[in-house]
Amino acid sequence: MAANPRRADAVAGPVSIGRVMARLMSRAGYDRERSTAALESAWSAAVPEAIRSSRPGLVRRGVLEVFVSHSAHVQELGFHKQAIVSRLRELLPDAGVSDIRCRIRPDAGHGS
Repeated sequence: MAANPRRADAVAGPVSIGRVMARLMSRAGYDRERSTAALESAWSAAVPEAIRSSRPGLVRRGVLEVFVSHSAHVQELGFHKQAIVSRLRELLPDAGVSDIRCRIRPDAGHGS
């Protein structure tokens, strides 16, 4: 019979408050909200003024999905892609951003 992992924690002794808080934040979705806000802030700092109306999406396998309102912004992001990725790596080293993929979304430049 396999041991119950939750039971193993109880037998091992008290759990640190940091671990309890991390579990709670993860379950409640607070960690996702905090990381989204950090990504939006870093994105605003990393992109040139001309394309600040773009919005970051999710990072999947190192690729940040970015929403832009016009195809001209896709081209502009292409010109600055390497500099933006480098800056995002500096600002958010734990995010693991290694590339950017753009998607056109008409409402991308109109707030959240």
